[in-house]
Amino acid sequence: MDKEASVLDKTIDSSDMKVLGIDASNIRAGGGVTHLVEVLKRVDPKVYGFHRIIIWSNRETLQKINERDFLIKEYDSRLDGSLVDYVYWQRFVLKKTASTMGCDLLFVPGGMDVSGFKPFVTMHRNLLPFELTEIFRYKLSFRALKFLVLGFVQSLTFKRSKGVIFLTEYAQNVVKRRISDLSAHEVIIPHGVDKRFFKQPKIQYRIDSYNAQKPFKLIYISTVEPYKHQWNVVDAVMRLFNRGIPVTLDLYGSSYKTSLKKLQLAINKFDPTSSCVRYHGNIQHDNIHEKYFESDAIIFASSCETFGQILVEGMATGLPIACSNMSAMPEILQDAGFYFNPLDPSSLESSLTMLINHPELRIKRSSRSYQIAKNFSWKRCTDETFKFLQKCTYS
Repeated sequence: MDKEASVLDKTIDSSDMKVLGIDASNIRAGGGVTHLVEVLKRVDPKVYGFHRIIIWSNRETLQKINERDFLIKEYDSRLDGSLVDYVYWQRFVLKKTASTMGCDLLFVPGGMDVSGFKPFVTMHRNLLPFELTEIFRYKLSFRALKFLVLGFVQSLTFKRSKGVIFLTEYAQNVVKRRISDLSAHEVIIPHGVDKRFFKQPKIQYRIDSYNAQKPFKLIYISTVEPYKHQWNVVDAVMRLFNRGIPVTLDLYGSSYKTSLKKLQLAINKFDPTSSCVRYHGNIQHDNIHEKYFESDAIIFASSCETFGQILVEGMATGLPIACSNMSAMPEILQDAGFYFNPLDPSSLESSLTMLINHPELRIKRSSRSYQIAKNFSWKRCTDETFKFLQKCTYS
C-alpha cells in the first residue's frame, strides 16, 4: 500500500477534522446549481474528514441548498452583481474570509479562481473556452472574447490547483492538450440523474401507426446557442415532414439573441405555415421530465459538451435518442444512440429515418440507454467527489 492510500484509509481522528470552503460565487444556474444541491443534500462530511462546510454564493443559489447542521451559508451582496463584482470579491475578499473562518481546503466548482487561497480543488465544467472551433461560431462578439478570456483564466486556475475534477474523459483530454504541464491530482467524476427522469422504455410502434392527428413527436431541449444547431434540426425534420412522415418537433430552451434570430429564420424558411415545428422558449428544469414523457424520441444536436446533463436526463426517460456524434456525446451515450453529424442536416435526416423506420432498434437502443443512465448516480458522484477532496486535503 502506498503512502497516499494509507493516509486516506486510516480512521481520521475527530481532532484532525478539517473545514471545507466552497466558492460557488459564479454558480448561478443549470447543472452547476443542480450539482451543489444534490451533493450537499447527500453528504455526511465527517465520513471524509470534514466537520464543517462553508459555502459562499449568491442569494438564489444558497436558497436552493438544503439546510444541514454542518453547513454554513455565507452571503455577500456582490455575489448577486455582475462578473466584475464577484471577481472583485473573489480576488480581494475570499482569501482573507476563508482563512479567518479556518478553511483547510477550498473547493471551486466554477472552474475559476483568482483568490490566491491554497490549497484548492477545482472542477472543469465548461468546454467552450477550450474549443477554439466552437468559440469561432460566435464570430466577432463579446461572448467570443469572454470565452477566450475564460480559457486563459481557467488554464491558470487548473495549473495552480491541487486537484481538478473532470466530468468526462473527452473533456479531460481537451484540457490537457491545452495545458501540457498540468501537475494537479486528476479524477473523472460524472454527474448524476434525478430519479424523476427515470421511466421504463415504452412500447415502440411502427411509423404507420402515426398520422397527422397523432404524430410521432420529436423533442429537443437545450439552450439556443451557435453550437446547439437547432436550425439544422429544423431543416432535417422538415425534410421528413415533406416526405409525408407524420412528425412534429418541439424545441425548448433559453436563447442567445443572435442564435434565436437564426432559429426563427430557419423556422420561417422551412415551416412557414407552422405545420410541424414549435419553439416554446425557456422551460423550468423541474418540468423537463414531463415534456419528455409526452414525446416519442429525443434529438440532441450539440457539437460541444463537457458532459451533457440534458442528454443523460433524456437517456433516463427510456426514449430513443438521435444524438450528435461530436464532443463527449459518444462517451456518454455509448452504443445506444442513432448518431449524426450536427453540422449536416442530411446526416440528421438519415439518422432520424433509421430511428423512425425501425421500431425494433428503437426498443433495443432506448433500453440500452436507460440502463446506462442508471450508472449516473448522485450518490456515487457525492462519494467520489468527497473522497477526492479528502485525498487533496490529507495527502
